[in-house]
Amino acid sequence: MNRRRWYIVMNSIVASWLVLAAIAVVSHRFIPQGSWLMVHLLLLGAVSTAILIWSQHFADTLLRRPAPGGRAFHGVRLFGHTAGALSVVAGMILGFWPLVLAGGIVIALEMIAHIAVLIIQSRGSLPARFAPLVRYYIAAPIALAIGVGLGVYMSSAGIADAVHDRLYPAHLAFNLLGWVGLTVVGTLVILWPTVLHARVSEKVDWIGRTALWLCVAGLAVIGAATLADFRPLFAIGVLVYLIGAVLIAVDGTKVAGKSKQWNFASWSLIAAYFWFLFCTVALGIVVAVAPTWSAMDASLAQLIGPFAVGFAAQVLFGALGYLLPVVLGGGPEQSRRTIAILEKGSLYRVAVVNLGIALYLLPVPSYVKVVDALLVFVILLVFVFLAIRAAVVSRKPVEAKSTAKTPEAGEGTTLIAKRGGALAAAVSTVVLALTIGIVMDPVAAGLNLTPAAPTVQATGHTTVVEVTMKDMRFHPAVVEVPAGDKLVLKVTNKDDQVHDLVLEDGATSGLLNPTESADVTVKIVSSDLDGWCSIAGHKLLGMVMKVKMIGGPTLAPTASPGDHGDHNGSEATGPSAAEDLDLSKEPASSFVARDPSLAPAPAETVHNYTFTVGDTNTEVAPGVSQDLWTYNGTAPGPTLRGKVGDKFVITLVNDGTIGHSIDFHAGSLAPDEPMKTIQPGEQLTYTFTATKSGIWLYHCSTAPMSMHIANGMFGAVIIDPPGLPAVDQEFLLVQSEYYLGPQGGVTDVTRIATQNPDLVTFNGYADQYMHRPIKVTAGERVRIWVLDAGPNRPSSFHVVGGQFDTVFSEGDYLLKDGGSTGTGGAQALSLQPAQGGFVELTFPEAGNYSFVTHIMSDAEKGAMGVFQVAPQAH
Repeated sequence: MNRRRWYIVMNSIVASWLVLAAIAVVSHRFIPQGSWLMVHLLLLGAVSTAILIWSQHFADTLLRRPAPGGRAFHGVRLFGHTAGALSVVAGMILGFWPLVLAGGIVIALEMIAHIAVLIIQSRGSLPARFAPLVRYYIAAPIALAIGVGLGVYMSSAGIADAVHDRLYPAHLAFNLLGWVGLTVVGTLVILWPTVLHARVSEKVDWIGRTALWLCVAGLAVIGAATLADFRPLFAIGVLVYLIGAVLIAVDGTKVAGKSKQWNFASWSLIAAYFWFLFCTVALGIVVAVAPTWSAMDASLAQLIGPFAVGFAAQVLFGALGYLLPVVLGGGPEQSRRTIAILEKGSLYRVAVVNLGIALYLLPVPSYVKVVDALLVFVILLVFVFLAIRAAVVSRKPVEAKSTAKTPEAGEGTTLIAKRGGALAAAVSTVVLALTIGIVMDPVAAGLNLTPAAPTVQATGHTTVVEVTMKDMRFHPAVVEVPAGDKLVLKVTNKDDQVHDLVLEDGATSGLLNPTESADVTVKIVSSDLDGWCSIAGHKLLGMVMKVKMIGGPTLAPTASPGDHGDHNGSEATGPSAAEDLDLSKEPASSFVARDPSLAPAPAETVHNYTFTVGDTNTEVAPGVSQDLWTYNGTAPGPTLRGKVGDKFVITLVNDGTIGHSIDFHAGSLAPDEPMKTIQPGEQLTYTFTATKSGIWLYHCSTAPMSMHIANGMFGAVIIDPPGLPAVDQEFLLVQSEYYLGPQGGVTDVTRIATQNPDLVTFNGYADQYMHRPIKVTAGERVRIWVLDAGPNRPSSFHVVGGQFDTVFSEGDYLLKDGGSTGTGGAQALSLQPAQGGFVELTFPEAGNYSFVTHIMSDAEKGAMGVFQVAPQAH
């Protein structure tokens, strides 16, 4: 295989990883370990493969000697890394740790081979000025081997949470600063001047050597700090590493000052290095100020995006923007034509990506982040399509009088590539994304303003009052203001979850995350004004305040928009959807009931899941929909199943519009960190080991809990009792309640307090198994797991025409195989909210057996279904 074709084949592997990463970005909410996949398909897959390809390419160039085994052995190593990475990915998706371990071992062996090749190649090379830079490529895979080893160990069963939290920052440091960072720093020493067509500085030899030792020393200190469990030393290690990276940046800045060759490659590389330094500084700060290892999880998660996209993806595309025309070859005219394709809209693309990353890091509403991330993702993919086109065009013969030329500084093939126009277009694009996100959630952006008309004489005086949000209260709760004054409330959220302040004249702070502040202004105080937090349930819990006018006439406000309940996180307003409720209606013919079938517990002992919180418009009865808060888009959320001793690792991602959390009753652990409320855009990892058997509730524990549970945030974890016998079929029924708000709105929080629900359902939809019966066969032994999610009503599960010979409730058998007499039976399984169990029975003959909660008024509100029993086959 010739050189050109070999590079095309190898880089197609990089492209394949990028395609898989793109699929993960689009579908991450619906696949196991979605967030983990997005990062690792890019970094472990695409970026690592590119490093293995191009570090060897640069080593061959710097050492002026081909590698042992040539391109054939290089290809074998690349395919070995690909196989190892795929094994790790598959193991994480399936929750099968041996597969993760096997993949990690393969990657480690490939790194050892890569190091050995570079060492042998270095020892036999001729003296060359830049040959010492190959040491970066030797140190980097050592760091990766350590980082992957830590990752494999962190995913194993039985590891203590405290150890996992301590290893996680080191795992990031060795993979990102070590493997990716060292490779990039060493490469840019020579690649950066080459891209700019500039001379290297006179001190580049000393700078390259010094930076390497500083970076390696920093990583060594980080490793020692992790082993010693001493966080301040970890921060010192990051600082030492940063000094080495800054040395390269300072030298690169001097080189850039002498060049006018600015194009896609140079813009991308300089932007990537900025994010590299930014993330390194941020890592050091996070570690330095965090009170514990576990307390930094959310902050570290915020750095993954700018590092993976801002640094790693941009440096990959920037380097390829320069290297692809070189390896594709074809002569000067062909290279100019290839470059012209890769440069299309170059400055515009780079500007949009980096402005988008900056916007994402700002405290903007959740919908803005979603639109912004999609924009950045699409713009990055443009390079992949241009690169494919360039590779195709490079195979075509050049016309004798080709007019293709290499773009000069600020020049592209379209108007948008001109510097001024490109930057203006990029800013406009990002502003458009911001606008779309705000339009999707205007209240969260503080745009729900309806100023009241002045009704008293303005005094010209301004009253300024500091208001804090703390412990679900406003402090002070009463603000006295002279009539006619302008009022400015300086509101600060000192609580641990999102709040807002809405005054009845329409003025609002918008949604405030913890520590955020905003001013709420009343132009002229002309009456008393009520104020409240419009986040669902917070007003009911007492988060109210009053602006009291002193002096002047007592007047009613001119406008009273109410609770501003149009956005997803606020309380329900408008007519209740209960007015449209008719349980005699049939659901649409396209309606598909939630599958109640329950699969056996999987064989693996480590279970990895990603739970993504979102706002989901869901039909809960024929013609009635509610805006539910869900885990992975359904209520109930995903069902987890395992055995005693199994380990569960759940990554909770908040893609909603307000703060949420999760509490797994199946785990016994201190709730302080894993059950804390996380804000939109944040995530946390919740790890527990199942030590007790039974069916356990999980739910959102953010106040008010009744509201979050009633609005869909609950699910089941089943831990099989030891020796649980096999049956012919198993089913799961989760009973819950709806207190209907307006059509398409959230639950009515005031109705929850009455404990009189509009609907009581099994698996989230009223009477769904009346319309879509559960099918079984006469003579089959059936086990039915039942969980009462509440939040208020008990359950008394009964099968009409059936008798239970086995009843298991709250971790033990109340009746087993007919009990001590062998003939005992039971007619109902009684459960309070957050309790669960199972019953077993055999249907004696064919027919339709209804099942209900025998609290009959609740059954008549939707908690009914049918087992459709077919005759036995003869």
